Amino acid sequence: MHEYTSTVRVWGLTCPGFPEEVSRARRWTRDILRGSPLAEDAELIVSELSANAVLHTASGRQSGSFHLAVAVSAQVVAVSVTDDGATGTAPKVEHQDQADESAEHGRGLGMVSALAHRVVIHGSDQGHTVTAELYADDRQRGHPC
Repeated sequence: MHEYTSTVRVWGLTCPGFPEEVSRARRWTRDILRGSPLAEDAELIVSELSANAVLHTASGRQSGSFHLAVAVSAQVVAVSVTDDGATGTAPKVEHQDQADESAEHGRGLGMVSALAHRVVIHGSDQGHTVTAELYADDRQRGHPC
């Protein structure tokens, strides 16, 4: 990411819903954000959101897929993962005090929320989009873009 970027640039990638595609999504994100101080956090967030899509939604079924978008400006990196839905429930953030610390599942969105400055979840029965925003300047924390 270049500090002099004056416009938002957006990349998109659609992946088949296979578990091995999570590493592809992670590498793709790392390549886009090469040199950015936000790259590692964004890569970890993409990994978690992509894995959730494959494991917990119709994205992981035969012929399922998930879509990844990365938007970059001088101030914000936003990563979004859209799944194929069909879960009956919307994704929700389980904060550390609500999650069972010994549980193997249920803490991923809490971790995403801890890394990101803002997490937004949109969805319907046809799919959910989880967007995590990382701000280049920590003073923007809590303010909408």
